[in-house]
Amino acid sequence: MFRKIIAGTAVAGALSLGLAGMAGAATTNTPSSSGTPSAALCAKAAKVEARIQTWESKVNARLPKAEAREAAAKAAGHTKVATFIANRITKVQARETKVNARLAKIEAKCGTTGGTDSTGSAGGTVG
Repeated sequence: MFRKIIAGTAVAGALSLGLAGMAGAATTNTPSSSGTPSAALCAKAAKVEARIQTWESKVNARLPKAEAREAAAKAAGHTKVATFIANRITKVQARETKVNARLAKIEAKCGTTGGTDSTGSAGGTVG
């Protein structure tokens, strides 16, 4: 009985180590992502840029309204609401910066030029 347990454990160990060795060997041959981008990525760059421009125009239209609501909340003494609105504005601006950075990275890899402002056109200080 004891021999069967040892033999079963040895077989299970050999199989698991063999599978782990195969998995490790399979993952070592992946190319780095710093090479040239795929043609599909570059083909989608214009579509992505158009979507970003649409989103930025919506942000630019809504940002003054949000800042006005924040100022009104501060004036009315609603500090929690004003803080919430200010934090939301900051998150949207940070997201816009991040998206523009990604677009610039795609454009640099694909060799295309875009019309979006990579500095974050809806950026500014939150009062």
